[in-house]
Amino acid sequence: MEILKKLYKFSQSWTGTVVIVLLVIFFFIQAFVIPSRSMKNTLLVGDFLFVKKFSYGIPTPHIPWLEIPVLPDFNKDGHLIKAQGPQRGDIVVFRNPRNEKQHFVKRCVGIGGDRIIYANKTLYVRMHEGDDFMKEHYPNDLVILGGQIYIKEPYKQKGIHYDPKKDIESNILRFLSIGDFAMSPTYIKELGNHIGFSGRNAYVFDVPENEYFMMGDNRDHSEDSRFWGSVPYRLIVGKPWFVYFSWDKDKNVRWERIGRFVDTLENDEQYIHDHDDDDEDKLS
Repeated sequence: MEILKKLYKFSQSWTGTVVIVLLVIFFFIQAFVIPSRSMKNTLLVGDFLFVKKFSYGIPTPHIPWLEIPVLPDFNKDGHLIKAQGPQRGDIVVFRNPRNEKQHFVKRCVGIGGDRIIYANKTLYVRMHEGDDFMKEHYPNDLVILGGQIYIKEPYKQKGIHYDPKKDIESNILRFLSIGDFAMSPTYIKELGNHIGFSGRNAYVFDVPENEYFMMGDNRDHSEDSRFWGSVPYRLIVGKPWFVYFSWDKDKNVRWERIGRFVDTLENDEQYIHDHDDDDEDKLS
């Protein structure tokens, strides 16, 4: 009891308050703001979130904003305590593989051992568990590509969408021409004669072990693993939890989103918004 009294007294002090806040930020929960429209319509620019940092283990703590590590990466995997990584379909916060001081939020669409095919605004996933697994869990979404079973668009969250007005193929060609596109062009007979600028009709990527293929729900306005490759476990930060504040580009508060858990927002049509800035051509 005496120890608890001392801890309580310490927590009431200014120093104790700072220590507790830092422990929470470093190891458990961190505030995050949606900076781009790559997850529209699920998560919107101006959504302020709390992120659970313990969802996939305990990441090596960094000083917020400066993103300077507080402790060494003892395990060489970016985590003090390792746990199971993201699952297919999870929305994940992670460090940008090309700039580790920058955070991204995308949906995990493939895990280590999976093969990803992207063609004509459609996602296909061959899951590493094999044919029987896919037949059992996705019986209505199976297609044959190159003589193998794939799942066509396995993720059904209501915010996932393509933009019929966006010519994503021209963006892909631009990145391919400078060697900045991670997927490999290929030709798959079953996908027909819709030949892209690359001279092929599809793009393929094999996800390495302990890495994750991420895509934005706003598929045609998202710079993601299609462009810079899969995300290693060491860069995984956590999972968005709930929205504690939200406003639009005109600073109008979106009261209906405040206090909502992310899994509610991604599955309930009343929270799916289709607005804001789709006239911009850049990826985000």
